[in-house]
Amino acid sequence: QVQLVESGGGLVQPGGSLRLSCTGFGFMFSNFVISWVRQAPGEGRELVAQISSGGGTTNYADSVKGRFTISRDGAKNAVHLQMNNLKPEDTAVYYCNAGDRWRDYWGQGTQVTVSS
Repeated sequence: QVQLVESGGGLVQPGGSLRLSCTGFGFMFSNFVISWVRQAPGEGRELVAQISSGGGTTNYADSVKGRFTISRDGAKNAVHLQMNNLKPEDTAVYYCNAGDRWRDYWGQGTQVTVSS
């Protein structure tokens, strides 16, 4: 059964850090481009960060450049999103997406709330 499982969300104060993880099951996770997409209340989905199947290419939204880092852990079939210097505007549900030319998988999402 194909599954993407996100973890690591929570409540953090402005300026704090969180590390999100996305783990894949039931498919060749390492062959897929992995993206983190977020959706704030009342807003559309925003691509936050993306990493290529080999891990050699990463892309970030302008709003998170210099603060977020995406990385792959091949041994654990996982992708991590290290989020530093968090701001209230980073508050959203964060979703993991795995995609290739033919398939597109989504996780259930994890809530990140940045508030004092």
